[in-house]
Amino acid sequence: MKTVEVYTDGGARGNPGPAAAGAVLGAPFNKGYSKYLGTATNNEAEYQAAILALQKMQALAGKKEAKTLHVEMYMDSKLAVEQLSGNWKVEGETIIPLFIKIHNLTLSFGKISYRHIPREKNKEADALVNQELDKQTGKGSLFG
Repeated sequence: MKTVEVYTDGGARGNPGPAAAGAVLGAPFNKGYSKYLGTATNNEAEYQAAILALQKMQALAGKKEAKTLHVEMYMDSKLAVEQLSGNWKVEGETIIPLFIKIHNLTLSFGKISYRHIPREKNKEADALVNQELDKQTGKGSLFG
């Protein structure tokens, strides 16, 4: 089984507020993605980042190849890591559907592990989130 390291981050400016998700897929994909989410909470954005990563990997790898992958997902959200690992209860009417979506996506892969990392070790995914938020909210532009 081939291991792919994935770094994800989600963030909201305000809680809730304008939110975005970022995902960095390691070898063999070596790609980064971001997505504007509209208004969401930080926790919703963290879950959406995991969804973004899994959807992109599934599309790039294809069904057959995805089954051979061990996805090591690194996140700086302790809550998301513990919930997705099955250690903490999943609550909230907005989080439960996201959890179910991630669970369904994981069925496409050979194995998925979730690892908590400090925020400073997640700079690339965090930068994607902030770039997306800046682009969508006009911060840093001539009109912002």
